[in-house]
Amino acid sequence: MEYKKINNLLGWLCFVIASTTYILTLEPSVSFWDCGEFISCAYRLQVAHQPGYPVFAMLGKLFSLLSLGDTTKVPYFTNMGSAIASGATIMFLFWTITALAKKLLLTNRDEAIDKSRMTLIMGAGLVGALTFTYTDTFWFSAVETIVFALSSLCTAIVFWAILKWDAHADESGADKWLIFIAYVVGLSIGIHLLNLLTIPAIALVYFFRRSKNITVKSGFIAFLISIVILGAVQFGVRQFTIKLAAYFDLFFVNSLGFGFGSGAFVFFLILIGLLVFGIFYSIKHNKATLNLALLCTAFIYFGYSSFVYIPIRATANTNLDNTHPDNAFTLNSYLNRDQYGSTPLVSGPYFDSKITDQKEGGPIYRKGDKQYEIAGKKQDYVYDRTTIFPRMWSQEGQDPQFYRQWMQMGENESPSFSTNLGWFFSWQTYQMYFRYFFWNFVGRVNDMDGQQQMGGFHGYVDGDWTSGIFDGSKHLPKSVVNGTTYTPLFALPLIIGVLGMIYHFNRRKKDALIVTLLWFFTGLAIILYVNQEHIQPRERDYSYVGSFYAFAIWIGLGVIAIADFISKKLTAQTAAYLSIIICLLVSPVVLAKEEWKAHDRSTKMTPHDMAYDYLISCPPNAILFTYGDNDTYSLWYDQEVENIRPDVRIVNLSLFTGDWYIKQMQRKMNESEPLPITMPFSKYKEGVRDVIYYDDRKIPGYIDIKELFDFISSDNKEAMAQLQNGDQTNFLPTKAIKIGVNPADITANKVVTADQMSKLTDSIRFKYTSSYVMKDNLAMFDILAHNNWKRPICFTVTVGGENMIGLQPYLYKEGFTYRLLPLKPDTATKDQMSKVNTAVMYDNVMNKFKFGNFKTAKYLDHESTTMFYPVMISTFLDLAQALINEGKKDMALKVINKYDQVMPDLNIDIRTADSKFFIAQTAYQLHNYVLGQKMVSSIDDYLVDQLEYDYTLLQSNAGTLSPRDVGFSIQLINGMADLAKDGHQAALYAKLQAQVKSYSGKFASLLGGAQ
Repeated sequence: MEYKKINNLLGWLCFVIASTTYILTLEPSVSFWDCGEFISCAYRLQVAHQPGYPVFAMLGKLFSLLSLGDTTKVPYFTNMGSAIASGATIMFLFWTITALAKKLLLTNRDEAIDKSRMTLIMGAGLVGALTFTYTDTFWFSAVETIVFALSSLCTAIVFWAILKWDAHADESGADKWLIFIAYVVGLSIGIHLLNLLTIPAIALVYFFRRSKNITVKSGFIAFLISIVILGAVQFGVRQFTIKLAAYFDLFFVNSLGFGFGSGAFVFFLILIGLLVFGIFYSIKHNKATLNLALLCTAFIYFGYSSFVYIPIRATANTNLDNTHPDNAFTLNSYLNRDQYGSTPLVSGPYFDSKITDQKEGGPIYRKGDKQYEIAGKKQDYVYDRTTIFPRMWSQEGQDPQFYRQWMQMGENESPSFSTNLGWFFSWQTYQMYFRYFFWNFVGRVNDMDGQQQMGGFHGYVDGDWTSGIFDGSKHLPKSVVNGTTYTPLFALPLIIGVLGMIYHFNRRKKDALIVTLLWFFTGLAIILYVNQEHIQPRERDYSYVGSFYAFAIWIGLGVIAIADFISKKLTAQTAAYLSIIICLLVSPVVLAKEEWKAHDRSTKMTPHDMAYDYLISCPPNAILFTYGDNDTYSLWYDQEVENIRPDVRIVNLSLFTGDWYIKQMQRKMNESEPLPITMPFSKYKEGVRDVIYYDDRKIPGYIDIKELFDFISSDNKEAMAQLQNGDQTNFLPTKAIKIGVNPADITANKVVTADQMSKLTDSIRFKYTSSYVMKDNLAMFDILAHNNWKRPICFTVTVGGENMIGLQPYLYKEGFTYRLLPLKPDTATKDQMSKVNTAVMYDNVMNKFKFGNFKTAKYLDHESTTMFYPVMISTFLDLAQALINEGKKDMALKVINKYDQVMPDLNIDIRTADSKFFIAQTAYQLHNYVLGQKMVSSIDDYLVDQLEYDYTLLQSNAGTLSPRDVGFSIQLINGMADLAKDGHQAALYAKLQAQVKSYSGKFASLLGGAQ
C-alpha cells in the first residue's frame, strides 16, 4: 500500500511540475504553422486539413469555453489544453518508468520492496519523467495548440496501460485493460496517427506475458503478427472501412437510385451487425481469444467513430471546410491524404528515371447532382529504371538538384543503389532523425533550420546539435553562444540513457526489447514509411517525439544502473540517494536551466500581430491573396476567432486549385460578400479544366481579360484544340493580357485618391508568367475580369512572384500587402516590388500596426526572426525611401525613428545585417547620425564577431568557409565606413577602415587578394 501511495503521489507531483512549467511558458495567443487553423477549427467546430482531427477539435472547443466569451483569451486556453495534456503525459511516463524499474529490481512480482529499492524506483521515475519534461521537442509542442501534445498523451496512456495489464494479467478481468487500450487507440486516430505505432510494443508485452514457449522463432512470429495488427488498424479500420462504405454508397446511389449516404448507412449497419453477432457467438461458444479480438475491434471503432464529425460539419458548410468531405468518396480521399500524392516504399524509380509508359488505373469518383460521376482515372507510370527500397525518387522541382548536391554527384551522374542508401543513411536517417535526437539529449546550437547543412564537426552549423563540451575551443561567435536558443546539454542525458539501456538489456532483455520496439516504431520506422523526398517546409522533429519518450524511460533506468555501480563502494541506501541526486542535477536540472530561455513564449505575440497587420493593411472589403501556412493560418485565427476585419476575404492560392475551395469562395463568409467568380461549378469541378496549356496563336497586342476568360472557359468545341487521342481541350492562346480601367468605376469605388487620377492608366497590361493555367489562375482570371474595381485586390508581401501572374508593375505596398492599382507603370523603379502608396502605408505603419512585443519578448522563434523580422525591416525601409523620393523627409525620419522604437536590434544572419545596413544608410541620409551610428555599431559587432570565427576556421578547416560571405562581410564594413565618413564621424570611420584593411589581409588567401 505504501508503494502504491508514494507512486501515485509522485506521479501527480510530476504532473504539477510539468503543467506549471508549461503554463508559465505558454504562448498567450496563436502560434505559427498549423496552430491558427487548429484553434479556428476548435473554436467554431470546423474541418481542418487532412486527415482530420475531430477528437482534437472537440477537446479544443471544450478548453476554448474557459475564455468565457473573451475571444482574445481563446488561444491561451486551447494552448493550456496542450500544457495540461503534456503534464499528464509526464505523469504517465513516471508511472511507466516505475513499473519497469520495479520489474528490473524485483525477482518476482510478489516480492516485498525494501526502502533502498523503493527509493531507487521512485528516483528513476522522477529523473526520467522530469528529464523528458524539459526536452526541446516535447516542450515546444506543450505550449501551443497542436495535435502532438495530445497525441503524446495517448501514447503515454496506452503504454502505461499495457504495463498495468502486465502487472495484473493473472487476475480475473485483467483484459479490460486491453479493451481500454483499443478504445484509446481508436480515439487517438481522431488526434494523430502516431499513436498507432505503439501497437508492436504492446503486442510484444502480450506475447511475453501469455506465451508459454518463448523462442527466437516464436518471438519473430509474434513480431510479424504485431505488424499485421498495426496494418489491420491503419489500413483495415482507418482506410478500408470508409473505402468499402464509399463503394456501397456508389452501388446504392448509382445502381439502385437511393440518395447519397444510403449505401454507407447500410454498410455500417452490416458492420455493426457482424461485430455484435461475432461477440455473442464468442460468448456462447466460450471462445475467449475471439471474444477479446472482437471486443478490441469494436472499441477501436467506438473511438474511430469520432470521424462522423467530419461529414456532419462539412455538410454545415463551415468557413474552414478543407476539401468539403460531405460524402463517402471525398471522405475516403480526405482520410488518405490523396491530394499529397503517394510515396514509393518497396519499389520505385530513381529521380532521373524516364517514364516509358503510362497505365490507366481505377476511376476517381466525385459527387454529382444526383449520382456519383467519374472525374478521371488514376495514372500509373512505368519507368526505365527502378530499384528496391527507393529513397532518391522524387522528380519534382528542385529535388533532383538537391539529391545531387547532398550526395556530391556530377550533373550527368546517375544514382546507383549505393547512392540511394547513402541518401537514406546520411539525410533521412542522420539529418532527419538522429540530429533531432541529439538536439534533445546532447544539446542544440540554435533554432535555425539546418536541414540542408551537414555536420558542424569543425565548428557550428545552424540547426545542428552540440554538446557544448568542446565549443570553447572552437571560438564560436558570440551571436551563437549568447543566443537564447544555444542550449548545450553536455551530452549528460544521453550518457545516462545509454547506461540505462545497457543495464536494462543486461538484466531484463524482454522488457528492454519492448522499449526498443517503442523507440524504433515511433522513430526510425517513421523515416522508413514517410520516405521524405526533399527539404521540408519546417524541421520535423515533432514527428519523432514518441521515440524520445521511449529513450527517457532508459534515462530513468540509468539511475538504477549508476546506483548499482556506486553500491559496490557504499551502502545500497546511500548509493540510491547519491545516484538520484547526481542524475537529477545533471539531467532535468541542466535541461531546465538551458532550455527555459529557448521555450519561454509567455511574452511573444508575433503570429497574432503579424496577421493583424496583414488584415489592417487591406482596404475595406478587400480580397487578400495568401500562399504559405504562416501567412494563412494566423490570418484565419485572427478573423475566425477574434473577428478582426471580417470584411476581408482571405484566399489561399495553394488551396485555390481545389474545386471545393473555389466553390466556397462563391458564397458569403463572415461579413465578406461572395467573390466575383462567375463560373458555374460544372466548369471547374474536379476533372474539368484541371490544367489549360499555353498554345501561342500569335495574337497581336493585348487581349482583354474578359474575352480571354470567356474563351478559355468556353464549352464551345470551336474554342478548343483537339488532342492526339481525339479529346478536345481549352487552351491559352496568348500571354499578353489587359484589364480595362473605366475612370467612372475608379471614381465610384474610390480606388485612387484625387491627386493620383493624373497617373491613371487606360488599361493594365501584363504578360502572364506561366505556360499553363491551373484552377487557381482560372479563378483569378475570373475575378480580375468581373470585379470591375469594386473590391480591392491585395497580395501579402510574402506571396511569391510567380503567384502574382505578372501584375507586379501595378502592385503597390500599403503595409504588409501589395494592392493592385490602375496607375501608369513606374518604369524608373528597378525593383517593382518596392513601390509604395505612401499616404496609405504611412497611416497603416505609423498609426495602426501592432508589433508583436518584438522588442520586449523574452524569446522570438525561428519564424519571427527569419521571416517577419526581415519583412518588418523592408516595410520600414521601403516606406522611408518612398517618402524621401517624394521630398517628405520629415515623415521619413519619423518612420526610421518608429523602427528604432518598436523593433529589436537583432543580427540573425548576414542577410539581416545587409538589410539593417540600408536602415543605417537611410538614417544617415536623414541626418539622424545617432541612430545611424547605433545601427552601424551593432552590425559591425556582429560582422567582426563572425569574421573572427571565420579566421579561426581559415586556419583549421578552410573548406567549410564561404568566400562569398567573407567577402560580402568585408564589403559591408567598407560600406559602413563610407557612411561614417559622409557623416563626419572620423573615429568611427578610422575604426571601420582599419577593420577592412585587417580582414582583407587575413583573408587574402581565401579571396585571392581581391579586397
